[in-house]
Amino acid sequence: MNNIERKIIKPKLGLLELAKQLGNVSEACKTFGYSRDTFYRYQDLYEKGGEEALKEISRKGRSQTKNRVPENVEKAAIEIAIKFPAYGQLRASNELRKEGILLSSGGVRSVWLRNDLETIKKRLKALSAKIAQDGIILTEEQVTALEKAKNLKEANGEIETEHPGYLGSQDTYYVGYIKGVGKIYQQTFVDTYSRVAIVKLYDQKTALTAADAMNDRILPFFESHDIPLLRVLTDRGTEYCGKVEHHPYELYLGTENVDHTKTKANSPQTNGICERFHRTMKDECYNILFRKKIYSTITELQNDVDDWLKTYNETRPHSGKYCYGKTPYQTFLDSKKIAKEKNLSNLFDNKDSNLDNEVLGEIN
Repeated sequence: MNNIERKIIKPKLGLLELAKQLGNVSEACKTFGYSRDTFYRYQDLYEKGGEEALKEISRKGRSQTKNRVPENVEKAAIEIAIKFPAYGQLRASNELRKEGILLSSGGVRSVWLRNDLETIKKRLKALSAKIAQDGIILTEEQVTALEKAKNLKEANGEIETEHPGYLGSQDTYYVGYIKGVGKIYQQTFVDTYSRVAIVKLYDQKTALTAADAMNDRILPFFESHDIPLLRVLTDRGTEYCGKVEHHPYELYLGTENVDHTKTKANSPQTNGICERFHRTMKDECYNILFRKKIYSTITELQNDVDDWLKTYNETRPHSGKYCYGKTPYQTFLDSKKIAKEKNLSNLFDNKDSNLDNEVLGEIN
């Protein structure tokens, strides 16, 4: 008898022994939390077969293959899940019926549960894995399902990002009011891949300050690493949105060839990366700085914020999706090559396209 089996029968033997010592079955059952029926069942087993008879046969260990559908039916249900990832179990059951396979919606769900496909998110994940592994050509339904999932992710704050500079998140944060200085606003930028944060303080919230932060700190950072910023995500505040031909921020992004994406209306969670950073900064930076020191100028506060930001970016490990416990800056450095490879590939694609256009022009 192994250790596991001993642990299983130990409380049963203890129940029988206690009842024997007390001479009272009810008291023994109360102490161990068993019913009298269970006690007498254990007693009968022990008298007939000893300790071996008390071994518990786990139901989980028994084979359930008799209740399972045939292998070809299970395979067909899995294929339907990947072919039509947006379908529920009822529609999947109907599709199988068209192919001459009879499987109820409950049976479809059982197959999907066994194969970790019970939710649309998991089915889309399986589809993505199959595309990566087999390079399959997508059907119209699959393309629609993937695009819908991507839009849903962005609407709920799950942002698609491929490398540093692929997408930056910019937002305005109200720091507070300082006597003798006035209201303090913070322009925040977070690279959504590496989570490197860039911050600059102002005494007003306008399109000019948003553009200045981009010109003075954000773009120079990416240029110093020879990586372009491709796209920026902002909310629909007046400092970020307006008529392109007259709005300073929109004009500046246009001149620097940076695409501008706006969050879904009334959905602040779409820019959740900045929102989360603001909460961290409030707790770990401002709440401490304002208790230690009285500031008389924005420059003085900016210097201390920069010191904290250096620690945040270069010393403090981050739990971001692509950080894997590294600091944001280390993540940025380690993944720079991805951005450069992607940009180099795009450059060659553009050159090939221009060459094709030139050839066509000569033919015409």
